[in-house]
Amino acid sequence: MSKSDFGLIGLAVMGQNLVLNVESRGFQVSVYNRTTSVTDEFIAENPDKNLVGTKTLEEFVESLASPRKIQIMVKAGGPVDAVIDSLVPLLDQGDIIIDGGNTLYTDTERREKALSEKGFRFIGAGVSGGEEGALKGPSIMPGGPSSTWEVMQPIFESISAKVDGVPCVTHIGEGGAGHFVKMVHNGIEYGDMQLICEAYNIFKAAGLSNEEQAEIFADWNEGDLESFLIEITANIFKQKDAETGKDIVDLIVDKAGQKGTGRWTVMGSVEQAVPFSTIAGSVEARILSSLRDQRKVASGILQGPSNWKFDLGSLSKEDLVKKVRNALYASKIVSYAQGLDLIAKVGKDKGWDLDLGAIARIWRGGCIIRARFLNRITEAYEENADLTNLMLAPFFTEILNSGQQDWREVVALAATNGIPVPSFGGSLSYYDAYRAERLPANLLQAQRDFFGAHTYERIDKPEGEFFHTEDWPELIS
Repeated sequence: MSKSDFGLIGLAVMGQNLVLNVESRGFQVSVYNRTTSVTDEFIAENPDKNLVGTKTLEEFVESLASPRKIQIMVKAGGPVDAVIDSLVPLLDQGDIIIDGGNTLYTDTERREKALSEKGFRFIGAGVSGGEEGALKGPSIMPGGPSSTWEVMQPIFESISAKVDGVPCVTHIGEGGAGHFVKMVHNGIEYGDMQLICEAYNIFKAAGLSNEEQAEIFADWNEGDLESFLIEITANIFKQKDAETGKDIVDLIVDKAGQKGTGRWTVMGSVEQAVPFSTIAGSVEARILSSLRDQRKVASGILQGPSNWKFDLGSLSKEDLVKKVRNALYASKIVSYAQGLDLIAKVGKDKGWDLDLGAIARIWRGGCIIRARFLNRITEAYEENADLTNLMLAPFFTEILNSGQQDWREVVALAATNGIPVPSFGGSLSYYDAYRAERLPANLLQAQRDFFGAHTYERIDKPEGEFFHTEDWPELIS
């Protein structure tokens, strides 16, 4: 039997779909799963495919052509290390190990360093698109040495999504760059989802039915807000429960799950001192939703407006929809601005030489955040590679300037009616702080100097000179 072009370890649904994707592009694929019965069932279900099922790691490694290309699709953390430790004694120098899971990028850096010292090649490759994307074409974000990318490029480009004939994959950068960019992608995904949920919550409290919301989101998906998440939201509102006949969205418990990539992204923004209010608000919203029992108790104790329903007054439904649409679009721009700012900051610190326009380009298809306006982000960075903030690109500046009043009215409307909008509100605060010529940090610096002699700069002295007030008034108490 001929040797396989590609191998994959971990036959959960994502792994199985990636295997079928690779095989469909003309490659022979070997597979291994710790539970042998899973491998047997997968092979039996696909008898006409060019697949090689193996029962041991030794058999799996032996079935692969050199240099071996092995993708791991197991749970992040210890399981990845365990698989790598089991593989290393069986491999030859120059073989390639690919971690395709949602892995913390610092783990990827550690693994690449350890493996490269032994003569092996390692890629941390973020894969986005869910189960369907894995099968039909995901967005892929591989890091690692450029020489390794050259070996993997034919396979990765063949299996990735395509937009206008362009593969949704590129070599992101050295080291952990691929997994870092995938992590921020997931943080932006958190923001996108929360912004949509905040729009839904406002519409619901304003009395709009699920049927009306299905039409609103479907209409939005025909315009500048076209995206995978807007599209599926429109379809969600149409889904009936087979058992009760009720709308399925109304039967789902309001307690969100998360796998940790959003938290990692927020922690990374704090470490890098990058403002991250939109995505941080979305992560906090998920955490608060999980405190459901506490919220039920607090709802009967803490006072405020009912956030279940409010009167639109003189505002028409059409006006509300327009204002919320503009608030969502503006907040979405801020979310991406913050995410790309974090990518740029870490990329510069790490020496990864990241291309923000190319990153936006590969997010246009296959991945969960795929959206029409990613074309505009790519264009913005092609026109100005040194763009300091996405909000300052002329296209996005115009949208923000024209929509900012509606944005304010939506946040005010939500606050007045007790409707939490952490990501709408956080985005607006970021926008206003970023455009402020002067902030109250002068008082903050005075406080720091008062209690800790931390010094301050003066507006009437050259920049870079620091001063300390020795005779702050003494405290009375």
